[in-house]
Amino acid sequence: MADMIAQDTQNDSITRLDEVVLTQDAIPKKATGITVSSKIAGQTFERFNPIDIPSAINLISGVYILSGAINTNRITVRGMGARTPYGTNKLRMYFNGIPVTNGTGSSTIEAYDFENLGAVEVIKGPKASAFGANLGGAILLDTKASVQDRTQLINSFTIGSYNMLKDNLTFSHSENGLDISLSYNHLETDGYRQNSQFQRDGLLLNTKLRTGQKSSLALLVNYIDYTAHIPSSINLTDFEEDPTRAPSNWLESQGYEANKYILTGLSHTYQFSEQLQNTTSIFYTYLDHYEPRPFDILDEFTNGYGFRSRFAGNWGKADISFGGEFYRDEYHWGTFENLYEENNGNGSLQGSQLSDNSEFRRQFNLFGTLSYPITERLSGQLGLNWNKTHYDFRDLFGEGAGNASAKRDFDAILLPNLGLSYQIKNGSIYANVSRGFSNPGLEETLTPSGAINPDIAQETGTNYELGTELMLLHKKLSVNLAAYRMDVKNLLVAQRIGEDQYIGRNAGKTRHQGLEMELQYKARMARTITFAPYISYTLNDHSFVDFVDDDNDYSGNPLTGVPKHRLSSGIDFRHSNGLRLNLTHQFVDEIPMTDSNSISSDAFNVFHAKLGFRTSLLSSITLGVNAGINNIFDTNYAQSVLINAVGFGGAQPRYYYPGNGRNYFGGLQLNYVF
Repeated sequence: MADMIAQDTQNDSITRLDEVVLTQDAIPKKATGITVSSKIAGQTFERFNPIDIPSAINLISGVYILSGAINTNRITVRGMGARTPYGTNKLRMYFNGIPVTNGTGSSTIEAYDFENLGAVEVIKGPKASAFGANLGGAILLDTKASVQDRTQLINSFTIGSYNMLKDNLTFSHSENGLDISLSYNHLETDGYRQNSQFQRDGLLLNTKLRTGQKSSLALLVNYIDYTAHIPSSINLTDFEEDPTRAPSNWLESQGYEANKYILTGLSHTYQFSEQLQNTTSIFYTYLDHYEPRPFDILDEFTNGYGFRSRFAGNWGKADISFGGEFYRDEYHWGTFENLYEENNGNGSLQGSQLSDNSEFRRQFNLFGTLSYPITERLSGQLGLNWNKTHYDFRDLFGEGAGNASAKRDFDAILLPNLGLSYQIKNGSIYANVSRGFSNPGLEETLTPSGAINPDIAQETGTNYELGTELMLLHKKLSVNLAAYRMDVKNLLVAQRIGEDQYIGRNAGKTRHQGLEMELQYKARMARTITFAPYISYTLNDHSFVDFVDDDNDYSGNPLTGVPKHRLSSGIDFRHSNGLRLNLTHQFVDEIPMTDSNSISSDAFNVFHAKLGFRTSLLSSITLGVNAGINNIFDTNYAQSVLINAVGFGGAQPRYYYPGNGRNYFGGLQLNYVF
């Protein structure tokens, strides 16, 4: 998917090139050579409420964000990550080229303000050697670029239902080799459900300085401070009768999470010659996290740091890319009693310490890619990724036989990929075979007694993919089709043994296969009006091939947590006077919520609409106005589900995270050019 947006140097935000939303190769990709990826940007983001990044990313076929709340998102790519209880893993995430996935493979897209993003690129499957070769692939987040030779101040202000208020203020300057952008963002909302208040403040500094004819420096600083109350999942009765409810224990404890997160990165780019360029980055991340839950209070902080260096260029007819990436983090965490029941209705109260732990985690990746034009139309690409992972767990609380300190050093793993691309009259046909892996989280490597489990192994898989990218009907219709199959062995299973206790084990094999289709047509209804209908369809035929859990044989069952069919569609209308209308729709099929497939969520359709208008007030001032409705028909639907939920003490299992009811928003954007 792609947006091609250009802004006239005299009339910013009004003069634009035609948009091609669902074309994968319409704009340059970070993935070297013929690796195929999907990208969304600019006008795609503008279709939605500025706090609704899941809806934008869910336009990409094969990619689905299950969103329990603003701070609770689980990204799945072709079914990978669907069995993760909370959060996102099995993929690598990069922010302006800097890795932001932590030492055990977890990524948090909620750490970034939607309005600061210029593009989101998704490489589906393990074919991106330069970005980790994880089974789920990679997500590359890029900030908005400064407009060349311009100084501007942009303020976007939005209000909406549930007392939602959002503001994003950005100053950018570009002149004589210096690009600088500084943004402040604020978001607050009471939320749709009980105990779902959210407040966030953030700063983003992004600068680039040309230091010579062949070199440049870039500095990136992203700081986020947010407090999010946690409504948690609910049972079927509450979901059907009143989806705004929060479970009584979360409501009484007033459970929440408070986070302070900072990412800093310094990058240097040097052009050795016309044939070779290098970009090297060093980076540091810090997360301070405090989370009172009904069953305990988690207090943790993480320091992470590393470097990434990549060389890119050409050698004769061949394009080459090679480099390395090192990441290390130190994770310190402890749990405490939560005495909320003794706190006279005032919520959580910290009691005695229950645990004290430190984890030291490191990963090292080496990668290389070679792309070569075999004939005038046929190109080939060979990629390699080498990974080495090490965990060191230190129990600072237990003594003697009760101390669970241990280390786990995974064997190095080599992951090749091979791709071919053949150019045809109106596009290309491509094929890829690639090998990928996923590490277990450190906690998944522990046995119930807390000792390192030497038998748990990395998930590994082989991915086969065939697809085509076409531009038809005088380039008015873009068509992208892909079929894939990935066989995964040593499936990692998180088995629940307590309200917030999981152990990991390898439980068998899964087969991920499916079809993906993205279509968009763009034409004129009249001389001044364009319309662009689009469809993004995903067929997931994912199943357990060999999965025996104790005495239960689930082999042959559809994979838990994945809808078989998913469809995103819509139509954009634009008038030359600056008026635009976006109508969007999402269909999600039922989702198996247990490995036995005994319970599934209901399929649903959700519709949104947004109307906007832009005009120039003066030669230097542009005004934008917008208003929208989410969930037009007030559908009661599960925006996320918790798989294999267990009810404790005779309570019903809590599977459901309800989506918001019908809600409204409106905003203003003022752009001043100095």
